[in-house]
Amino acid sequence: MGQQSKGKAAKKRSLWWTVHHWAGMKVSLFLTFVLATGTLATLSHEIDWLITPAMRAQQQDLPPATWGQIYESARAAAPEARIERISVPYDFFFATEVLARDANGDRFRIQVNPYTAEVQGFTPWFNTQRLFRELHRHLMVPVKFGLPFVAFLSIPMLASLVTAFWVYKKWWRGFFRLPRLRMPGRGKRVGDGRRFTGDLHRFAGLWSLWFLALIGATGLWYLVEWGGGGAPAALQPVQRLSVAAPTGPLLDAQVADAKAAYPSLDITSLYFPAGKRGGLVVMGQGDAVLVRERANAVLVDTVTGDIVQIQKGEDLSVHQRIAEGADPLHFGWWAQGHPLSFAVRIIWFIFGAILTGLAVTGVMIFSLRLKPADRPATMTNPGMLGDMWRGMGRFRFPALLLVLIGLVMAAYNIGLAITL
Repeated sequence: MGQQSKGKAAKKRSLWWTVHHWAGMKVSLFLTFVLATGTLATLSHEIDWLITPAMRAQQQDLPPATWGQIYESARAAAPEARIERISVPYDFFFATEVLARDANGDRFRIQVNPYTAEVQGFTPWFNTQRLFRELHRHLMVPVKFGLPFVAFLSIPMLASLVTAFWVYKKWWRGFFRLPRLRMPGRGKRVGDGRRFTGDLHRFAGLWSLWFLALIGATGLWYLVEWGGGGAPAALQPVQRLSVAAPTGPLLDAQVADAKAAYPSLDITSLYFPAGKRGGLVVMGQGDAVLVRERANAVLVDTVTGDIVQIQKGEDLSVHQRIAEGADPLHFGWWAQGHPLSFAVRIIWFIFGAILTGLAVTGVMIFSLRLKPADRPATMTNPGMLGDMWRGMGRFRFPALLLVLIGLVMAAYNIGLAITL
């Protein structure tokens, strides 16, 4: 009976191992690409800051410029443009960013000093942030085509997470078991690569379980949204409002009225909708945690100054809270304007890099475990990439095609931005 019980346990563990291996190996190429671009997307604003001097600002012993002053300064610098949005700096070392559209309807950015309201320069709409965001989210092809392929990766990611608990016996003991460089009782490094890679994969995987669950769950939500399960918009305008924005002093007065109507609102953006919506949307963070700024908003009629609607995040339905919390959780952008915002993005970047590393070490483990007899006679020493290519099976060609599509679209958009 004992041998039979052990046999069943081994067979069950073998099944979990097969699922774990399949979930990571078959999509390893595409998964690594998506994880790497998503990791870079978390700090893409900082990358833009490094390569774009106009985005930089230094703290000054001055009160911050008002919304109206920033608006008037941007409008004076681009009189033919329509201002669409004004956002607080991403961090204390950033300029205030104004999003605008030119006469042709093309978006561009105006960088404004947050203290003096002086325009520091114009920057294009397509930048590093847009590059990695769109490449990671939908491969820079139309969202309805690209997003489902990326969001589908949430399924093998969650499968890897669940099966890991059965694949690795007594997994809870591994949190403080550092990867071993030497085999026990041996003086030379025999088999160190295979052992160390496996230990590293388990150690990094255990400490990033929470992040893998978070990214997998939010990725699955994006797939649900694509399939028609999205929540209704948080803010629903009740009437058609004027698209004309007020002058600087009047804008400040209307923002002050919005703040008075929603005292706990920490304002982070002003949005001037066009088309059938119109008005002024004052957005930010309120009492509800982990929601996008649009979930906490005040809609103002810019002609009459009336408060048309107040939307508070805590009043949203569970369905809407899930929808509004997905992006902040997925990208680590839930602390914009807060002193800890940069620290949060660093944490997301580190654990994103760890997940990318797990995809790579998983392939390495597969390659190191192969014996010469497991490979075709014509592939006696193909290397890790060759093993990965063969191990992906039928999935290798779709995965390679998706990666190539993303790279081609990225190169095209970069070239287009350079020529403009």
